[in-house]
Amino acid sequence: MVKSVGSAGLERIELKRLTERLGRLFSVLQEAAEAQLPAIAGTWAPPVDVCETADAISIRVELPGVSASQIKIGLNSNKVRICGEKKKRNSRQRISSHLCSERSYGHFDRAVPLRWTISVNDATAELVNGMLLINLPKIRDRRGSEFKVPITEKESN
Repeated sequence: MVKSVGSAGLERIELKRLTERLGRLFSVLQEAAEAQLPAIAGTWAPPVDVCETADAISIRVELPGVSASQIKIGLNSNKVRICGEKKKRNSRQRISSHLCSERSYGHFDRAVPLRWTISVNDATAELVNGMLLINLPKIRDRRGSEFKVPITEKESN
């Protein structure tokens, strides 16, 4: 038996779909806003590129003048956190005043939200010429896949 849905029912279904879409859009915008703003005053956020291939997520972070020992990478199932400190060099000559200084120094902190299932144990990172390259292999999503369960037959006594 099939129930017919009146116009009020269709409006409710469309309103529910629209609400779900707006909720997803809001969560994506919130993630982007959190990723763009430094969390603590006095910190800076290095520029980040996030790219996706069929097998992995790659993250590139610009960190000129920072050594690998000054960087910490934290990884969990829903975000990658890159933090550390870029130390200011002491100049060899005595400078009376800066006319222009556009480079950022001090603590940096950057969180990149992850919406993919990744293999935490297989993640790698390397620092090459001031560019931090983080590779996060994806785990194939098995939801919706059908697995065969083997059946063993035992004789009853």
